Amino acid sequence: MLLFAKLRDIAGADRVDVELPAGATVANLRRALTTSYPDLASLLERCAIAVNHDFAVDDTVLGDRDEIAVIPPVSGG
Repeated sequence: MLLFAKLRDIAGADRVDVELPAGATVANLRRALTTSYPDLASLLERCAIAVNHDFAVDDTVLGDRDEIAVIPPVSGG
């Protein structure tokens, strides 16, 4: 899984592995990340999740070989 910006800084890496059971969803992924990286919890609520380069919703089922990116909110002007 790919992490960017503040997420990368908090986790200390731009890629992390998360073990999920078969049939896990994006919502399950968010919970697993919060458990593994509690400091990400408040930021994860506002992040988008992309699966294989497409934005996903919380009930999207994840596959074993999916490329997942956690994208923090963008600010600026």
